Amino acid sequence: MPDKRHDLNCRDFVDFILAYLEKDLPPDQDAEFRRHMAACSACVTYLETYKETIDLERMACSAEDDPVPEGVPDRLVQAIMAARRATPES
Repeated sequence: MPDKRHDLNCRDFVDFILAYLEKDLPPDQDAEFRRHMAACSACVTYLETYKETIDLERMACSAEDDPVPEGVPDRLVQAIMAARRATPES
């Protein structure tokens, strides 16, 4: 019988990122997520990029008049602006 602790692949990893960052994974899934990161540098890089995107989005939403930080891709700025227009205000 295969070892179920090592079934997490890169696609599964992506599906669990938000839960991992919000500390919502059950202990066994969190352990498997961390095992995958220990073995997969590509997913570690993806996770870091994901966290940077969240940080940029927070900065973009914190003050509309603040300038966009240096190095932020224009496509990302445009995507954030489009999402703002599409989201009804609370």
